[in-house]
Amino acid sequence: MSPSDRDQDSTEEIAAEQDYLTLLYAKLDTERETAQARLTDALRQSGGPPQARAERDTAATTYTERLSQLNSVEQGLCFGRLDFEHDEPVHIGRLGLFDEEDDYQPLLVDWRAPVARPFYLATAASPDGVRRRRHIRTLSRKVVGVDDEILDLNAADQGHDLGLAGEAALLAALERRRTGEMADIVATIQAEQDQIIRSGLNGVLVVQGGPGTGKTAVALHRAAYLLYTYREQLTSRGVLVVGPNSTFLRYIGQVLPSLGETGVLLATVGELYPGLTALGEDSREATEIKGRPCMVEVLEQAVADRQQVPDPVLEIEVDGEILTLEREPCERARQKARETRRPHNLARRVFVDILLDELTRQSAQRTEDNVFEGLPEIALTEDETPDAEVLDAQDLATIRAELAEDGGVRAAFDRLWPKLGPPELLGDLYGSADRLASAAAGHLTAAERESLLRAPGSYWTPADVPLLDELAELLGVDDTEAKARREQREREERAYAEGVLHVLEQDEEIIDEEVLRVRDVLDAELLAERQQRSGELTAAERAARDRTWTFGHVIVDEAQELSAMAWRLLMRRCPSRSMTVVGDVAQTGSAAGTSSWAEVLRPYVEDRWRLRELTVNYRTPAEIMDVAARVLAAANPDLAVPTSVRESGMVPWQRRLDVAEVPEGIRGLAERELVAADGGTVAVLCPASLLEPLGTALDDLLPAPEEQDARLSLLTVELAKGLEFDAVVLVSPDEIVAESPNGLNDLYVALTRATQRLGILHTGAEPVPMSGPANGGSAPG
Repeated sequence: MSPSDRDQDSTEEIAAEQDYLTLLYAKLDTERETAQARLTDALRQSGGPPQARAERDTAATTYTERLSQLNSVEQGLCFGRLDFEHDEPVHIGRLGLFDEEDDYQPLLVDWRAPVARPFYLATAASPDGVRRRRHIRTLSRKVVGVDDEILDLNAADQGHDLGLAGEAALLAALERRRTGEMADIVATIQAEQDQIIRSGLNGVLVVQGGPGTGKTAVALHRAAYLLYTYREQLTSRGVLVVGPNSTFLRYIGQVLPSLGETGVLLATVGELYPGLTALGEDSREATEIKGRPCMVEVLEQAVADRQQVPDPVLEIEVDGEILTLEREPCERARQKARETRRPHNLARRVFVDILLDELTRQSAQRTEDNVFEGLPEIALTEDETPDAEVLDAQDLATIRAELAEDGGVRAAFDRLWPKLGPPELLGDLYGSADRLASAAAGHLTAAERESLLRAPGSYWTPADVPLLDELAELLGVDDTEAKARREQREREERAYAEGVLHVLEQDEEIIDEEVLRVRDVLDAELLAERQQRSGELTAAERAARDRTWTFGHVIVDEAQELSAMAWRLLMRRCPSRSMTVVGDVAQTGSAAGTSSWAEVLRPYVEDRWRLRELTVNYRTPAEIMDVAARVLAAANPDLAVPTSVRESGMVPWQRRLDVAEVPEGIRGLAERELVAADGGTVAVLCPASLLEPLGTALDDLLPAPEEQDARLSLLTVELAKGLEFDAVVLVSPDEIVAESPNGLNDLYVALTRATQRLGILHTGAEPVPMSGPANGGSAPG
């Protein structure tokens, strides 16, 4: 076939696919209009019996979610087609669309459906009944190209030796300029990625992969797949995706909505304590200490230290009389309370009850003594005894209730066994060298304790959140008083509504709708509904407000960075242990992180977890990986370098400047890299010590904080984890290595953020692992 014939065929194929795409968008628009109309109708309904209201709310939620799905797939609605040997062709897209007039025949198959799986797995050696796989490239609602793969063993060219599916479409996606947001890979998922995405829900799945292997994309597409396949199980409990920092979460924020899923909670560990924002920063040493497992014992002792007894006696003035609490009965009460193994605030009830009994006994004895005092003595025979039962049970109950409400008594109990909240207790611990020394005895050195001390009112840090969560478990919540106030408020509301209803029913001029509206207030089921208004929120929204929420599935990205204390927090959020753990132990930068998945998981699931590895690097060109590979070999020689699928033709450039010259020099380099990136993104990665001077030098080139689509970014390596840029300028690699106990790991991360160009600006000695052909490339300009 001549080139002109192939061009003609391609034009005809594009035209045919355009006709079909037009049909699909017409169907999408119709469904959107229908969902909007039904949502509007549901929202207009009001009143009625509880069942009708529940049905209305369910309908509103259903149509709201459907509208979100339909709106989110506007771009790239259909991206593929499978032509089978013996069946009708199947078009693959972001969600399913069906022909209601033709017995609900599929017009577009959701990429997560089983019938779509050959689009990602079929090969010439194992075609799975597929004759041709077509990748359809679109721009808005227009087809701009098609790429066909004929899965025929007799074909002359069977593609890349890595076994890439849709190689042309994949390479086009990889060459695309980056923006401030991560793009999905739904049209170019490869076989090894698909097998992980579609792995079963139960148990802990660890996905280990080097930089650029698509770990994050796989994790997010797995979330979408699980919600599609196990929707009934996961809709009510939700899915949590944990990322390393807020920059990363903003970067990935649009991936799941673009796949039609809007009910997933994205959060950092520092955002998993509702009502608290962790804005502070710790030193590396403090972060590492706070992440140690021994902090559990430190916090337990800190709680125990607040459960005190008098030494030797505590006097309490009640109505002009002195009652006493001595050490021995208080120790008994404390022991009894601790033996219940309840959290501190709940065990307090036992402690208080026992001591109230003691004070009631003393007060009753004083009352009886006062009754008999001054009475004439009466001669008794040997068979007679005085009647000392002056106070009956009701009298004793009255005395006890009065003591329980007495301010002095309450103050004494608060002194001995105070009600505590996690922020209050942890703040007291950090603010007192004595308290910290008592709690951390045998666990932390004096220097380590010193690094944890801070001024009252300081911002909480992300490393504090797991400790606060641990304290919340140790302290518990005594909601007795709050529950009583809530019940009283409900009784008052009901009484008021009953009065209003009585007035309305006596006045014939009041319309029936108003009577019905007030009857709603009295309806017992509506009152219950008021207490469950959270049911109108999505599972993700409810989970974000509830510290005790447990998720149906948890996905952890950059998981190698998490401390032992952070893992305890996440395991509490997922008692079913249905988790996807994604990371690369070669990229561990935090001193609190890990270099072994077995070490992390053993306390929770022993060896009952499965490992899957991603081995192909889709992001980093081979020229850059040649440099990064030398660093990985020095950092962890047991780990294999992922194989790059492409070459860029651009060798990384290297230049040397004195530290004092860097701020002036970096500006010119950044400007020239922005020009070379031609609309793409550029990152300047530097050690923390240079962040401020480089920020000043690049000030007018950097985006305002509120801007999301930044072409130029200035970041430390820690903040760059999980991100990618068209070009990277790496400043002072020797300082990056020196700043961190895992410096070579950080350097490896920094070297692998670029998708096209990498430049290295040396200010000191070149790190030994990077040594190789010097100045192998050229700086832009």
